[in-house]
Amino acid sequence: MSCANSRFQKQSEFCKLVFKEDINEEIFRLDFVWPAAAQSEFAPPRAGQFFMIKPRRSSVFLGRPISMAMWEGGSCTLKFLITKRGRGTQELAAMQIQEEAELTGPLGNTWADFLPAAEKGGKPVALVGGGVGIAPLLALLGEMPERDFIFYAGFRTGAGIKNKLPSLDILAAEKVIVAAEDGMGALKGRITDFLEPEKYSAVCACGPQPMLKTATAKCADKKVPCFISMERHMGCGTGACLGCTVETINGNRRCCADGPVFDAGEIIFDETD
Repeated sequence: MSCANSRFQKQSEFCKLVFKEDINEEIFRLDFVWPAAAQSEFAPPRAGQFFMIKPRRSSVFLGRPISMAMWEGGSCTLKFLITKRGRGTQELAAMQIQEEAELTGPLGNTWADFLPAAEKGGKPVALVGGGVGIAPLLALLGEMPERDFIFYAGFRTGAGIKNKLPSLDILAAEKVIVAAEDGMGALKGRITDFLEPEKYSAVCACGPQPMLKTATAKCADKKVPCFISMERHMGCGTGACLGCTVETINGNRRCCADGPVFDAGEIIFDETD
C-alpha cells in the first residue's frame, strides 16, 4: 500500500478495526486501517487534527469527534484513544476486530500552526495531557521526533497505567511525568500541580476544562506561550452547524473549524471551571 505525501482533502471512508485495547477502566484504544491513504491525493493527517467516527452498525445519527493519537504511515493506520461516555462512544467500545466504522477527516487545525520553531539548545516543550487528552499530544510527539518534549500525563486513577505507556509510544519523550488523583503507581495529585512553565519554551495542553484553565493561568503568570486543544460537543465537525462555540477575546470561534487548537491567551474560560 502506497502512502505518498501530496495534497489531501477531507475524506469519508469505512475503515476496518484492526486493534483494540483497554488502557484503563475509562479509556480504550482503537486502530483503523484508513483506505484514503492509498489514494494519490493523500497527505498524512497532522497532530492536533481529529476525525468524526461512527460504527457502520450504529443507533446514533452523528459521528463522535475523536483526536488522532498516532499515525503509522507504513501501515496506513490511524490510532485513537477514546473515553467511554455516552451512547456513541459505548458503541465504539463494543466494536469487534474487522468491524467497520465510518471515519470522516482529517478535520481541524494542527499544533504546528502554533508551536514556535525549535531553537538549537533551547528549552524543551511541555506536553500536558489529562486523561484521553494525552491523545493529540502523543500525535505531536510522534510527528516531531527532532524536538525535545517533556510529557505530563494525568489520570483519575493510576491503576495499571504505567504498564500501558510503552504501547502508546509516550516513552519517546525526553522525560515522562505521570500523576493520578488517587496516587496509585504515580505521583499523587493533578498533573498541573507538577507543571513548572518557566522551564519550557512553550506548553501544549489538552484535557478537561479545569485543567486547561489552570495550565493557562500558570503559563500566563510566567509569560510562557501556551496552546490548548479544546473539546466541545460537535454535530458536523466542519463548522456548518455552529454547535461547538468557543468564547474568545476576539469573539466566538468554532472549535471544529477554527480549532481545536487555540492560543490559550485568547480563550475566555467559564468562571465555574
